[in-house]
Amino acid sequence: MEILDFWFIGEDELPKRVLLLIGNPGVGKTTVLMKTVNALKESGYKVGGMISREARENGTRVGFEILDLSSSKRGWLAHVNQKSGPQVGKYRVNIEDLNTVGAQAILDAAENCDVIAIDEVGPMELFSEKFKEATRKALESRKLVIAIIHWRAQDVLISEARKRGDAEIITVTTENSERLHEQVAEKALRFLTRFSKVL
Repeated sequence: MEILDFWFIGEDELPKRVLLLIGNPGVGKTTVLMKTVNALKESGYKVGGMISREARENGTRVGFEILDLSSSKRGWLAHVNQKSGPQVGKYRVNIEDLNTVGAQAILDAAENCDVIAIDEVGPMELFSEKFKEATRKALESRKLVIAIIHWRAQDVLISEARKRGDAEIITVTTENSERLHEQVAEKALRFLTRFSKVL
C-alpha cells in the first residue's frame, strides 16, 4: 500500500487499530490479553502499557497490583489497607501509583512501543485524570491499542473509544476464552504488518 492511500480509506474500511476486550468478571480477559501480548512479543513487536492483576494473601483477595509491561515496575492500584484515596467496595484506590506507574506506562508505550496494552479501563482507573489523559493519548497515537473495558463502567472516555471507526469490540466468554487470544493476535498482526510502517 502506498503511504498516501491510507488516508483515503473509508471509515467503514479502516483497519481495526483499537481492539477492545469486554466480558463478565472472572471470564479471563486479562489472560486473553497477556497471551496476546506474548504472541506479539514472539513475533518481534515491542509491547508496553499497564496490566492490573489480583493480589491475594492466604487465598483472600486484598487488592490489585499494577505492572508496567516495559519496565516491570510495580505499584498498587487499590488495597484493603490503603488509608486514603477514592473507595470502591472494600478497597481504596492508590492514585499516586496509578499515576506514576499505570498512566506513565501507557505514555511510555505510546512513545516507544509498537503496541499499547491497557488493563483495564474501569471504575478504579477512571478516578485518575492522568490515566484518562494517557489513555486518550494512546487512542490518538496511531499505535495498535489492545484494551480491556470494564463490563459496567461508564465514562465519556469509554463511549468515545467504543464509537471509534477504527475500533473493534471483542467479547470474552467462558466458551471462547481458551483460544480467543489466537484471534486477537491475528487481528493485531494483520494491522501491524500492513500499517505499522505507514503510521
